[in-house]
Amino acid sequence: MHATPESPDAAGRATAGGTAARSATTPADAGALVRRARLEAGMSLRELARRIDVSPGTVSAVENGKTQLTYTRLQQIAAALGRTAPELLLDVSLPAGPGPADGPPEPTNLHELRRIYSQLGTRSDGAVDWRRYEPIPIGPVLLAGLAVFVETGYHGATVRTIADAAGMSVSGIYHYCTSKHDILVRLLDEAMTDLAWRTRAAAEEGTTAAERVALLVECTAQYHAQRWAFALILAAEMRSLEPADDARIRGLRDAERKRLEACIEAGVAEGAFTTASPELSARAITSMCTSLPEWYRPGGPITPAEIGRRYARMALDMLRTTDADALLARLHSAG
Repeated sequence: MHATPESPDAAGRATAGGTAARSATTPADAGALVRRARLEAGMSLRELARRIDVSPGTVSAVENGKTQLTYTRLQQIAAALGRTAPELLLDVSLPAGPGPADGPPEPTNLHELRRIYSQLGTRSDGAVDWRRYEPIPIGPVLLAGLAVFVETGYHGATVRTIADAAGMSVSGIYHYCTSKHDILVRLLDEAMTDLAWRTRAAAEEGTTAAERVALLVECTAQYHAQRWAFALILAAEMRSLEPADDARIRGLRDAERKRLEACIEAGVAEGAFTTASPELSARAITSMCTSLPEWYRPGGPITPAEIGRRYARMALDMLRTTDADALLARLHSAG
């Protein structure tokens, strides 16, 4: 069973069964994207070339699909047009990526970059709605690292493959990071920061311990579905961390579980739950949520929001909650 991210990318995906277009985004698709954005900005081809310090022929080659558009060049063009790279990536309907018979997409493929962008979201500063997921820029190096780690795994990636994905030189990568490990650590920090503010906000919505547990589980499960790329490297690549970073990131993950455990203990004290072991229950529910990347992939009929609601119901059943249906109905009608 698969789920579909609630993102601008979902509307542009091919239908299931392989009946829609299966080719990856081509230079022609990227060129059409650039040309449309330039015309909407009322800018001539020559002026755009001047602003990004290339020849008019180079811009023409991009717009006519005769050359690959790298992420770095896309950033330059977007800035010259008063836009951002995510805006350009998300403001166009792209064909579906290649299917299994075609092999994996190239890391510089715009469709892959757009797919990854659709899984990113607002950081904690000033954020208030934990259910809302919006694309944000994390920079070409982290974006490329995320895409490559998802595609090849951490140990299959190199600084050069990340540089190629970002459209940069290897030396250019080292202006942004110290190593491949540094990229992994920064991605995991980004993931845990994003998860932590969401679970705090979710728990604060509850007025009883049972409500807080339901909201925490819903939030955690939805996060691991919506942020599938981040969730995958959290699940698969913690083992690749050096000892100090491993201990720190695991401490952040343990804090999430202990937050849930404390709410379960409060629910037992209030008489809402009859579980005999709040600690074991918290571990089981947390594992249920964090293991989502083992089976979840974007592209199916179940949204991350629906996954969150279903997991919340399963968690309440595990805790032997009294009147779970009424509890969930009250939360969802209020939300």
